[in-house]
Amino acid sequence: MFRMLSEDIRAVFDRDPAARSFWEVLTCYPGIHALILHRLAHWLWGCRLRWLARFVGYLARFLTGIEIHPAAQIGRRFFIDHGMGVVIGETAQIGDDVTLYHGVTLGGTSWNKGKRHPTLENGVVVGAGAMVLGPITIAAGAKVGSNAVVTKPVPAGATAVGNPARVIDHSEQGRQREAQAEKMGFSAYAVAGDQDDPLVKAIHGLLDHAAETDRRLDSLLRELTAQGVKCDEEVQAADAFDPKYLSKIVD
Repeated sequence: MFRMLSEDIRAVFDRDPAARSFWEVLTCYPGIHALILHRLAHWLWGCRLRWLARFVGYLARFLTGIEIHPAAQIGRRFFIDHGMGVVIGETAQIGDDVTLYHGVTLGGTSWNKGKRHPTLENGVVVGAGAMVLGPITIAAGAKVGSNAVVTKPVPAGATAVGNPARVIDHSEQGRQREAQAEKMGFSAYAVAGDQDDPLVKAIHGLLDHAAETDRRLDSLLRELTAQGVKCDEEVQAADAFDPKYLSKIVD
C-alpha cells in the first residue's frame, strides 16, 4: 500500500506543475486523501465489512468533496486534480495512469444490478465537468473533453467532446500529434485549443458553402442585368443572409 501511495504521489508531480514537494502533495491534495481512504474502504469491502467500508467512503466524501464507492476498482497512479464534485460509482473500473478533473461523474444509467458504470482503461484523461454514463468502455489513451456527456464507447486514442459527445481526432494525423504532445509533457484537460466539436465544424462548413453560393448568385444576377436580361423582382429580393452572425452564434 505504501509503494502504491508513493507511485500516486509521483504521478501528481508528472501531471500537475503546481506541485512543489512531497509533503505538500501528501497534506494538501484532496485527490490523494480520497484515494488513500478509498483504498482502505475497498479493502474493507473485500473483507465483507460493508457498513464500515461505506462509512469510510462517507468520511472521504465529507473531507474531500470526492465520492468514490468502496466497490469501485481503481488502478495504479490514479490522479484526481482539484477533486471537488467527483463521483465514481459502484461498478466503475479504472485502469492505470488515469486522470480525472473536478466535477467528473462516472455514473450509471440503470437501476438494475450488475455492471452499470463505465470502464476507463489505462491512460484515459477526463476533463472537468464531464459525465461518462453507463457500462461503456473508454479505451486506452482516450480523452474526454470538459463538460462532455459520454454515453457510447470511445475508441483507443480518440477524443470525445460535446453533448452528446462526438469522437474527434481519431485519425493517423491526430495520433501523431498526440504522440508529439506526450513528448513535450502531459496534455491537461483532455483537449487542445484547436480541437472543435465536429458538429460545429460541419455547421461552419455549411455556412461557408451557403455564403459562397450566395456570392455567386449575386454575381450572376449582376451579369444578367448588365446583359439586358430582366430578372423577376422576387429573385432579386431574396432574404438577407449574414453568415458572420450565424457563425458567431454557433461558436
